[in-house]
Amino acid sequence: MERNRSIRNDSCFVILINNTHFNNGTTYQFKSFIMQGSPFQGFEFEAYTAMKAKKINKMLDEAIPLRHPLKLNEAMKYYLLAGGKRVRPILCIASCELVGGDESLAMPIACAIEMIHTVSLIHDDLPCMDNDDLRRGKPTNHKVFGESTAVLAGDAFFSFAFEHIACNTNNVSPDRLVRVFAELSSAIGSKGLVAGQLVDIESEGKVVSLKELEYIHVHKTAKLLEACVVCGVIIGGGNDNDNEKDRIYARFIGLLFQVVDDILDVSKSSMELGKTAGKDLVSNKATYPKVMGIDEAKNFAYHLMNQAVQQLACFDTAKAAPLYHLAYYIANRQN
Repeated sequence: MERNRSIRNDSCFVILINNTHFNNGTTYQFKSFIMQGSPFQGFEFEAYTAMKAKKINKMLDEAIPLRHPLKLNEAMKYYLLAGGKRVRPILCIASCELVGGDESLAMPIACAIEMIHTVSLIHDDLPCMDNDDLRRGKPTNHKVFGESTAVLAGDAFFSFAFEHIACNTNNVSPDRLVRVFAELSSAIGSKGLVAGQLVDIESEGKVVSLKELEYIHVHKTAKLLEACVVCGVIIGGGNDNDNEKDRIYARFIGLLFQVVDDILDVSKSSMELGKTAGKDLVSNKATYPKVMGIDEAKNFAYHLMNQAVQQLACFDTAKAAPLYHLAYYIANRQN
């Protein structure tokens, strides 16, 4: 297998997987992804994530009061508080703690990132996008509140997320806060999420190369996960070397997240996923199982997880444990 290369491009690391081959005769099952003898074993991951998610959910609930216009705020809270794994905000907090920062420093940014992720879900489900009826086991936002309200709820979240950071972040220097704003806005705009969404839509029904597929999912999915990690490091006081290692880690798990998502779409039911299964196949979308085959996609997911956790070797083992287990969790998730 040809070694992947990471290069600097517009201040981001781009994973190049051209001419990568995984035909080694081995198919890795998700349950075997944990590394035997890992120094990160013994960490109480479920307790850690449950504790963080409880605090995040409380902060999110308090952030959006039910005020006039009531319908708009109800639509915003509908997806925001409808469950979800809280992977993104936990990644942000864990990255802040990795470099010695406190959870309280990262919490406003972590919540803002979950708001932005919620925007991507609301807009992704719209009739003009993926036209989906089910999200997290419930009717999609536009099915409940109407298409125009769903669009406006997403718009409101985009601006409110940055307002939330500005008004609730304390004991952080202005220069670090400016860097956070720049990182986050880049991840969600025409250099990130929005670009990936557009190319994804335009690729429906077309033959897409592995490089083109990588572009879609790095921008549509990985960029925001990358921002979670990098913003956590920035706000926690990390240095440039910390930022570089964590950025690469995040890019690998971001792509891993999408590879697993593509695999689950063709291997799980709508009830198991909490959203419409097989939607990518019906829409004739470019996915990793379609381009690589299901077994090669699983091999690729295993490779990405290994590459991600290798970036954590230079950090304190105890502080890096949550990020290691988050990579393992993303690789093994079932919905």
